[in-house]
Amino acid sequence: MRSSLSPELDFTVAIPTYNGANRLAEVLEKLQIQMGTESIRWEILIIDNNSTDRTAEFVRQMQKNWTQSYPLRYTLETQQGASFARLKAIGEAKGKWVGFLDDDTIPAENWVVAAYQFGEKHPKVGAYGSQVRGAYEVKPPPNFEKIASFFAITERGSQPHLYEPKMKMLPPSAGLVVLKQAWCESVPDKLFLSGRSARSILNSEDLEVILYIQNAGWEIWYNPEMEIYHKIPRDRLERDYLLYLMRSTGLARHYIRMLRFKTWQKPFVFPVGFGRDIYKAIRHFCKHRHHLDRDIVAACELEFLTSSIISPFYLWRESIKRWWISR
Repeated sequence: MRSSLSPELDFTVAIPTYNGANRLAEVLEKLQIQMGTESIRWEILIIDNNSTDRTAEFVRQMQKNWTQSYPLRYTLETQQGASFARLKAIGEAKGKWVGFLDDDTIPAENWVVAAYQFGEKHPKVGAYGSQVRGAYEVKPPPNFEKIASFFAITERGSQPHLYEPKMKMLPPSAGLVVLKQAWCESVPDKLFLSGRSARSILNSEDLEVILYIQNAGWEIWYNPEMEIYHKIPRDRLERDYLLYLMRSTGLARHYIRMLRFKTWQKPFVFPVGFGRDIYKAIRHFCKHRHHLDRDIVAACELEFLTSSIISPFYLWRESIKRWWISR
């Protein structure tokens, strides 16, 4: 996967997609009208994560009619999972900086220039996230702001700020820009979390990557001048999907939590975190038990907390299963 760290270009916009033939057009339209990029050498890279629809055909048609000065490139990643697609993007990207957009995230018209300029002004930054606003097909349920971050919604003010390790907060992958050098030096070729797919329910694969970069000493920032809009369709606000999202994130929580600590610290940290999760789940259940069937946000919060309790045992089982299969 590792390629030369000597960049050919300044910036790569990487768009991992699975069955995104009907979604990519809007993203590409916005990228074609980016402002202020005349002095930036950049490219767009589509990473097809083994789609079964017309994604490849759509991109080929776009390339055929492409008239922009910056290239539109396509690559295929056959291993299913967002982390495999992002690893492929890093390997294929020609830019010094790699900015990740999803096929349902629409960038503002100054996103590329804002992203590039921020990185160039911060020599110690390894990754930095966008301000992500929600673009909802239907009105979200009451109190949705309590779980909006699970949809990568990130609105943390109008000023840039540094994510200190003690904050225990990190930006999502939607709208994330990574210094390719920082990724190649800090992130292993094989990650534990691959993202939700037919083979795995586990989420938070983006946080795994960012934690490796942060643990290696690179700075992680929030840049509100990079603004994107996350399109959230009706079906992703339905109860079954919301609970599934909470479960898949909660089950990965133990692994993400332990990445923050050295090996010798983990035996001491585990019982503290485990005890807190149990306490929070009990307190939440006692407070909301009479209306969990009506309050979807409260039900989601409980699902996340209970999945967090199960997380270490689920992950241990998964680790044993993977070890057994690899023998």
